[in-house]
Amino acid sequence: MKIYLAGPEVFLSDPIAIGRRKVSICESHGLAGLYPMDNTVDLHAADASLAIFRGNEAMMDMSDAIIANLTPFRGPGADAGTVYELGYMAGRGKLCFGYCNDPGLYSERVGRFSTITKQDGRLVDAEGLTVEDFGLPDNLMMIHALDLHGHPLVLPRDRPADVWHDLTAFEECVRLAARRLGAES
Repeated sequence: MKIYLAGPEVFLSDPIAIGRRKVSICESHGLAGLYPMDNTVDLHAADASLAIFRGNEAMMDMSDAIIANLTPFRGPGADAGTVYELGYMAGRGKLCFGYCNDPGLYSERVGRFSTITKQDGRLVDAEGLTVEDFGLPDNLMMIHALDLHGHPLVLPRDRPADVWHDLTAFEECVRLAARRLGAES
């Protein structure tokens, strides 16, 4: 059984090392982890971004499930590319698992980046835009995609000291996926 490993780890200073750790955890549970940086792409080619996109979609197409790292990335919410990948997999009826190493509510995280006030019974940011406030850890579309296509979002009780390298919640997703897919663990 193959699991596509989505997340912003590809932007870390040690993307290969973290990918290897994730793949190894998958293997220890009887699963094959497919990590996006395993695609070979000439980053200096004119069509490098399209080659990355096509390679990642090909990996998703051959996967049985996705584990998406939805830890906030460069803002209060998940990485945009990872959100696309989660939607792509849900839209194809594949099993979806996700984790977030920041257990705070989305509305609280928005407050870290913008002043939030109450207007007419709703939360609004500094630009006057409504802040989603359903008591969820991220946008309702991601949360319910996981609920309906796999398993609810896995969250730690407390935010780890290193949200990018702590793989405790990731490993819980791997265990859940192995059980659902009938892999040996």
